[in-house]
Amino acid sequence: MKRSFLATICLFVAAAFAGPYDIEEFTAQDPGTPDEVITAEFGGELKTIPVEEVSSLQEGRLVVRQKFSDPFGQQPTSYQIYQGSAGDLSSMTALTAPEGTDYSALIKAKLYPRRGMPATDDVEKVYFDGKSVFVPGATTAIAFINGDPIQLKSATADADAEAAEFAAADSAGGEDEEECEEDDPECEEEDEDEGYDTASDTDATNEAADQRDLAAYNASSDVTDRFGIADEVRFWSAIGLAAVFVGSAVMGVIQHSKANEAKEAYDDLNDLEKQLIAEVDNACTGADGKVDGKCKEAVIQMAPLANDYTIAKLRERKKTNKKTQDSYSTARNIWFGVAGLSLTAAIVLYVW
Repeated sequence: MKRSFLATICLFVAAAFAGPYDIEEFTAQDPGTPDEVITAEFGGELKTIPVEEVSSLQEGRLVVRQKFSDPFGQQPTSYQIYQGSAGDLSSMTALTAPEGTDYSALIKAKLYPRRGMPATDDVEKVYFDGKSVFVPGATTAIAFINGDPIQLKSATADADAEAAEFAAADSAGGEDEEECEEDDPECEEEDEDEGYDTASDTDATNEAADQRDLAAYNASSDVTDRFGIADEVRFWSAIGLAAVFVGSAVMGVIQHSKANEAKEAYDDLNDLEKQLIAEVDNACTGADGKVDGKCKEAVIQMAPLANDYTIAKLRERKKTNKKTQDSYSTARNIWFGVAGLSLTAAIVLYVW
């Protein structure tokens, strides 16, 4: 019971310290891809490695931490660490954390090329050799350990900076000694006044930088929320347009079927008219072999056909069927046009 209680307390403490700048767990299922910095040893793919084993890597081995983001924002960002053999590290700078920093904590800390970046803009690939950290294209990096920002620097750069600072201080001291005389009290007073404590200035600067980081993170979170809402609106708008496309396409198919039925009715009446006109021409042909126009017109207007229809009424039915066909064809074109526009808009919104 006590062990369970302690484990629960530890989980709460870990959750309290875990923030937007920490990687809580490595869950990505994507295969590890080797590159010029890290080479594979097992079948062309990099294999995963537990976090606790990274700090005790053997010489010549390397670990890469990979970030996987969904460009459409549908899946959450995930991370994974892979092991392999060290490749060409000449193009990158070996960075180290300040003394006393737990190396294992760096593995689960997001890294940034500079201060003030949004929490989600961390470096996608970070390499570890058990002692140093390698960030492609960067000579320094920022990490947050337990919520406190730290800067990773090159050990050689620190040594060069200290040497330059020491040389500058030595040069300044030499100049002061040359300018001041031994028994000049005014010169001694000036030397005493020039010495001042910069600790408070450094603390204030660091505090201001931390406040800027916090403000930048809050601003980026607000922007992310707004863009997230916009993405949600675009997604459901695309779904609605897709539904409009389906409905419009169905209506277009129905109107097309109706237009075909009207066309078939028109064609049937047209064939019947041609047949009847041929019979009338035969009936109204005189001895000279010519068709009597008055006879033909009288038969067309007056002679009853089946169901008491005349050829004139037959022609009126043809016109009605033609108008019906044109009406269905226009409706079909409109529905297909709406379907095409809604499908295009849905694709644009979904891809966007």
